[in-house]
Amino acid sequence: MHAERRASTVHFLFLYLLHVSSTLRSENGQGENKTEAAFSQEVQAENVTVVEGSTVEISCHLHQYDGSIVVIQNPVRQTLFFNGTRALKDTRFQLVEFTQKVVKIHLSDAKLEDEGGYFCQLYTEDTHHQIATLTVIVPPDNPLVEVKEQAVEGGEIELTCISPRTKPAATLRWYRDRKELKGFTSKQENGKTFSITNSIRFNVDRKDDGNIVTCEASHPALKGQKKQTQYELDVQFSPTASIQPSQSLVRDGDELNLKCEVTGNPRPTEIIWTRLNDSLPDRAQIQGDLLSFPSLNLQDNGTYSCQVSNKHGRSSDQYVLVVYDPGAIIEAQTQVPYAVIGGILALLVFLVICILIVMVWCSVRQKGSYLTHEASGLDEHGEAREAFLNGGENHKRKEEFFI
Repeated sequence: MHAERRASTVHFLFLYLLHVSSTLRSENGQGENKTEAAFSQEVQAENVTVVEGSTVEISCHLHQYDGSIVVIQNPVRQTLFFNGTRALKDTRFQLVEFTQKVVKIHLSDAKLEDEGGYFCQLYTEDTHHQIATLTVIVPPDNPLVEVKEQAVEGGEIELTCISPRTKPAATLRWYRDRKELKGFTSKQENGKTFSITNSIRFNVDRKDDGNIVTCEASHPALKGQKKQTQYELDVQFSPTASIQPSQSLVRDGDELNLKCEVTGNPRPTEIIWTRLNDSLPDRAQIQGDLLSFPSLNLQDNGTYSCQVSNKHGRSSDQYVLVVYDPGAIIEAQTQVPYAVIGGILALLVFLVICILIVMVWCSVRQKGSYLTHEASGLDEHGEAREAFLNGGENHKRKEEFFI
């Protein structure tokens, strides 16, 4: 309130002084020459852009300046400086240079409210002014990621990336495994700033749980840099259970640990150990997912099961425990060589018998072939017919021969 009142007072004094200055100029005997000089004076201003919260320089360039009154006003026409003298109590504005050629002021911690046209005015016989337009841009912060509802395996997930305040509007993109995901973009104007959203939907499975998707915002104020927010997918799914023994072959007196390896989202908090058709041994110890046997014996044999569940389902696994007697194993090992030797001997006997049979068969076949050959030779010399017709000793001899 006091600052505004003081600014109004200064502005009124400024107008009064300007009127007095004009009157004195008109009464001067050399008024005509002064008028020609006044018309040759010029003022120029430059448009500037600043990132919100930064410092910006506003300049008014003077040409053929003769010491006339120079006034700089803000967009709402409040006088900031009057011939180098502060007129508005806003310490963010500082006069850094006032010469015959240029007037420079610095504005620190620039705000959207500071945006607009700044007047550089040169009061001579005629008023000359130029407007330096100040543009304030608002870069995005790291975007926000919202999920519509809890994702469950076999269903869909909807993610929305939000940049609530930018000027000009930021560009939002989704990425997964370095590949862009196409989404639906919307823009809402809030005064001088914009709110931008980009939404995506895709199917999910249990393997997607824990994967990363990234929302990326780009904006002219970032000068090629990006603002990113990573979101870890939270996909709920039914549990699984798998029993893993600390060793595969166990004997009487050994130590054994059975671990129930569990997956699931949400992760099951309770694991139930049971033995099929019997209760757990008294010496068995349960510690969460671990069932321990400090010293096994034959009474521990059986089928053991671990069961888990969450709100999406349940699962179980079984393990058949067989405890071996060391004495029985040693006895079986000593019997194995005798069995092998007996098998080898039986095989040798079988091979010898087979060889004898083949030799006898070959011998008989060879003898029959020889007798047949001899009979054929006698017939060729006529001796066979002669023995048959004449009888006698020769006949008997021939018969004996053929037989």
